[in-house]
Amino acid sequence: MEEGVQSAELRTKPLLAVLAGQRLAVPPVWMMRQAGRYLPEYRAVREKAGGFLDLCFNPELAAEVTLQPVRRFGFDAAILFSDILVIPLALGRKLWFVEGEGPRLEPLADVKTLLALRGEVDAEVLAPIYETVKRVKSALPQGTAFIGFCGAPWTVATYMVAGRGTPDQAPAKSLAAGEPAAFQYLVDCLVEASVGYLAGQLDAGVEVVQIFDTWAGSLPPHDFERWCVEPTRQIVRKLRARKPGAKVIGFPRGAGRNIPRYVEETKVDAVGLGNEIDRAFARDDIQTRVPVQGNVDPNILLQGGAALDREVDDVLDKLGSGPLIFNLGHGILPQTPIAHVERMLKRVRG
Repeated sequence: MEEGVQSAELRTKPLLAVLAGQRLAVPPVWMMRQAGRYLPEYRAVREKAGGFLDLCFNPELAAEVTLQPVRRFGFDAAILFSDILVIPLALGRKLWFVEGEGPRLEPLADVKTLLALRGEVDAEVLAPIYETVKRVKSALPQGTAFIGFCGAPWTVATYMVAGRGTPDQAPAKSLAAGEPAAFQYLVDCLVEASVGYLAGQLDAGVEVVQIFDTWAGSLPPHDFERWCVEPTRQIVRKLRARKPGAKVIGFPRGAGRNIPRYVEETKVDAVGLGNEIDRAFARDDIQTRVPVQGNVDPNILLQGGAALDREVDDVLDKLGSGPLIFNLGHGILPQTPIAHVERMLKRVRG
């Protein structure tokens, strides 16, 4: 990107300014899962699309739901509507969604099946997602940044091994402990696929990418280094080799006091904070290294009222003196009233 263009974007797009290390009096705001079931306009499009994957792979409809929360709330960023499990699908694994229960995949039940995994993505599977990015990019307001994403290798691997989400990620942990070389092959495949996928999103028009490691907090220290930090470090390094200057937000959910090490070793530009993080620790030990993103408790947003006001004020009080992207500690809950989101935004923006 030319220097003049970059400077102009930093002036007009608050989220990009914060990622460059600036502290803004009014922090930029977006919400994880901001395009979703809490919005009636989303539910109407979802019904029109049919299944969840049908919506993800329909560029016209996926672009529409990506834009809906930006139109309604004026968020400072749009995030691509898709799913972290499109990468296993592009690697040849069957993927489907069970209404009310979540994703299902063919489990990688043994080493033979795992080692037979296709090592390269099917570009045709991902092509509709890149088309969605192009459509959204052409329709975004001038000051709105555009975020793409992928799932981190550890988190995606937990779904691939078990064939579904599990409460303790035990199947993946067992495989990693018993067959570390085979599990390493899976993680390596996911690293390469993720680099290509994120580069494709950047080529199509996103300006920032986020790496979601939803289950990072389930790993003990040694495994955290091997299965969370190292794969993310490789993704960031290889992505910047292909796309110099690429902006990356890491979100190692539940990593707690391991986050400073994660930041130092992965070289992410900012880090998302789960709502379990002590904000004084985040201010003193994380925000001194990189901008932070977060971390309102989605359950308190659901509750609303004075509790929500106190939560917003505490985030701004503890983290507002440094570079901050105001967000939730995880995705918005589907039953959250729209009025609570409006109240939160009004309080953040004064």
